[in-house]
Amino acid sequence: MSARVWALVMRWLVRLAALITVAVLVFLIGYILVMGIPNLKPSLFEWEYNSENVSLMPALINTILMTGFSLLIATPLGIFAAVWLVEYAKRGNKLVKVVRLTTETLQGIPSIVYGLFGMLFFVTQLKWGYSLIAGAFTLSIMVLPVIMRTTEEALLAVPDSYREGSFGLGAGKLRTVFSIVLPSAMPGILSGVILAVGRIVGETAALIYTASTVAAIPTSVFSSTRTLAVHMYMLSNEGLHVGETYGTAVVLLVLVLAINSLSGFVASKLAKGN
Repeated sequence: MSARVWALVMRWLVRLAALITVAVLVFLIGYILVMGIPNLKPSLFEWEYNSENVSLMPALINTILMTGFSLLIATPLGIFAAVWLVEYAKRGNKLVKVVRLTTETLQGIPSIVYGLFGMLFFVTQLKWGYSLIAGAFTLSIMVLPVIMRTTEEALLAVPDSYREGSFGLGAGKLRTVFSIVLPSAMPGILSGVILAVGRIVGETAALIYTASTVAAIPTSVFSSTRTLAVHMYMLSNEGLHVGETYGTAVVLLVLVLAINSLSGFVASKLAKGN
């Protein structure tokens, strides 16, 4: 009887935790939409920013560019590093343990530390200045451990029978990895990319130190930029355009939801294809 009561209590605690989580999420999204939608005006989407319209369009374009450049750098490195750890490194290798410990440590480092590193190395040492490329490289280092660890877990989840079947048909190691293992693990890999996108889009501290806060569409990769998250920070810090800050939050929320929905759709298609 005591075991049955304990199971019932735990079941309701789990349900209560799920309900609270959903309620908080709905409240946050609803609050942002209620406060932000009335402030979505045509002036917010003008091509050029000035102190009167405080347009978010340059920041929106910069956010998309920053996300694309960062993923272009971090995704191949993270996937290939995970492939080496799972498929090529010997089991029990001490280097593998060091790499995994390092990636787990890097995941817990505050973003402002990455920003200071990016400022000292990319901005100052390499003389790139406060630029789009300096911010992209800094963010790619920041999200690299996330992509690497999620890809590693996705590769480990692929059954060994897939590999054995491929080897039995005469395929080599490289062909097996790229034709069998990676496509099977692609939904998990995309999950890591989604997490990386969320961190890139919402980052402020690292970008203030590396990409600056210039609200203009970049003319080159060495131009200073401002993303949507930085744009929101600057508007709220000034305290003169609180309504426009909420409107920018709505656009940022829609952008993240759109990227996540697209990635989830692609992941589901790949899962059905396999």
